[in-house]
Amino acid sequence: MSLQSEFALDGRLERAAFPPVMTAIIGLIVAFLLFQVIAAVAALVFLLGSGVSFADLMADVTGVFADNPMSLIMGNTVGQFLGLLLPALLFSRLHTSNWKPFLRLNPVNGKILVLSVVALLALIPVVQWFGVISDAIPWPEAIREMEQAQMDLIEQILTHDFSLIFSISMLALTPAICEEVLFRGYVQRQAERSMGVLWGILFSGIVFGLYHLRLTQAIPLSMLGVFMAYLTWRTNSLWPAILVHLANNSFAAILGNFASKEDAGFDLESFEMPLAVVIPAAIVLIGVLVVLHRQVEDVAQPDGNEPDGADHETQSI
Repeated sequence: MSLQSEFALDGRLERAAFPPVMTAIIGLIVAFLLFQVIAAVAALVFLLGSGVSFADLMADVTGVFADNPMSLIMGNTVGQFLGLLLPALLFSRLHTSNWKPFLRLNPVNGKILVLSVVALLALIPVVQWFGVISDAIPWPEAIREMEQAQMDLIEQILTHDFSLIFSISMLALTPAICEEVLFRGYVQRQAERSMGVLWGILFSGIVFGLYHLRLTQAIPLSMLGVFMAYLTWRTNSLWPAILVHLANNSFAAILGNFASKEDAGFDLESFEMPLAVVIPAAIVLIGVLVVLHRQVEDVAQPDGNEPDGADHETQSI
């Protein structure tokens, strides 16, 4: 069954016969540039509006923003919605008038959502282990310095006296929605159309890891991206990936805030997960994914038929 039977590919980009992977790359570039510009301008507006003088800002940009994390959070939120979510929606409309199924905004069974989160909990130790290995690579000092500046700003945000609801809304819920619609919604759909399922999943996951501009952590971030891309393809729904993204960011924000406030000398970035935890976690992850894979079959194919709207040529990797 082709995409045409699931929704009409009647948009301008389809009529112009642009290659799907080309529009995915163009969409990524446009979204990345818009996000950087909009987030920076919005943060600056919020900062100046809070009473900080332009002279003080020019004297110490990094220090001023570090002392005013609210401006960074608000700027980032505006940038996410206007620079990532909005372009993804607009590009999708240029492909089809039925943009919701195109982005896989389809309902999903509650059991699948639960299994997705359980799989994430098993994946986290594995990802953290690979993160430590990646960080141990002798990266150039310039990269180390750039990422340390990023981490200092993140620490300022995590340790600031924000309410838990506000922190989760801004740091977890917003990126879970905006980034997933872009990466697993639009980019993955277009990549799959050009490259097939396997390479489409890998492409979506890898560009997600690189997008965060943390080269020392590109591997673990890409692993998370590939995991969410698999969930999106297998369930034909974006909601499992959104929930997993939300859970992962919420967990990281809460744990990072706790570790910083306790001042126990616990460094999340350098903590090495023991293999005694990593190996069982990997086994559990595989088991949960097998159950999830079969659960999707049972829910989506009760009569042994293909899920509605599934592409017969892309249902197996």
